[in-house]
Amino acid sequence: MQYRALGKSGILVSELCLGTMTFGHTTDERESVEMINRFLDKGGNFIDTANVYAGGRSEEIVGKAIRERRSDVVLATKVRMKTGPGPNQVGLSRKHIMDAVEDSLRRLGTDYIDLYQVHVWDQVTPIEETLRALDDLVASGKVRYIGCSNFLAYQLMKSLNLSDFNRYARFISIQPQYSLVCRSMDREVLPLCLEENVGVIPWAPLGGGFLTGRYERGNEPTEGRLSNKNGESRWELRNTDKNFRILDEVLGAAAETNKTPAQVALNWLIHKQGITSPIFGARTLEQFEDNMGAVGWKLSDSMWKRLDDVSALESEYPYRFIEKFHRQI
Repeated sequence: MQYRALGKSGILVSELCLGTMTFGHTTDERESVEMINRFLDKGGNFIDTANVYAGGRSEEIVGKAIRERRSDVVLATKVRMKTGPGPNQVGLSRKHIMDAVEDSLRRLGTDYIDLYQVHVWDQVTPIEETLRALDDLVASGKVRYIGCSNFLAYQLMKSLNLSDFNRYARFISIQPQYSLVCRSMDREVLPLCLEENVGVIPWAPLGGGFLTGRYERGNEPTEGRLSNKNGESRWELRNTDKNFRILDEVLGAAAETNKTPAQVALNWLIHKQGITSPIFGARTLEQFEDNMGAVGWKLSDSMWKRLDDVSALESEYPYRFIEKFHRQI
């Protein structure tokens, strides 16, 4: 396992991050704890959860599993989503952040969180209020670093500017959806992260399971994430000619390298410029071991480029126009 600096910070994280959204939900506690132990034993040190995963149960399981190895773990969790019936039990107000961090610390059984992330932009709360509250948490020692998730480029840049102007702690990372079948972040967010040295820790790196090779043209799934009619990985978003062309390339690369499709898709992402640590989730130990096989090797340059080319976004204005007049120095 290799380690990389997380954005503009000195903290080093493993090239894969273990996502725990299924823990306490479709993955029981015993198997969840076993995954965490195996991940740490194999050199992983980066674990991501959220206060709303399985109604808080995920945080409880993660906390219990890492209790004796807390200093070895870079622990990430999130705040923003609704946690109760009250009007202030949602969002990024100072009140909700301060209440939520105490609840997360209690469930995790720790006195600090390494990376505290805002789950998505809050249209009600001024971002200045959010950033000041997060800075206070860093000053208090309850939070070591802060990050964001699911932000637009202007929202991230506005946040960074305000933090720099006010000398607050700044976001060192962003957690967006990104994979071979979802590269919309290439338009604005990824170039901004490269420019501002913000770490990128993508979720759904396998397209909700699409890139594992379990799905076929014309056969709509009746179970799993792709069967969810409202999810970001729903079948209507994945069932396109382009996505199946991408999958064909993944399957071809898997056959050539004697790897699984999931390992190929993750390996492409691990070696993508600007990507720090893809967050992989696993419902079973078998899926976990498959995903962990993505490290310790590298696709050939030609194979990596084939995957990059087939999955690239179509050229459009203004990017096409700007590229035409790009200056070579």
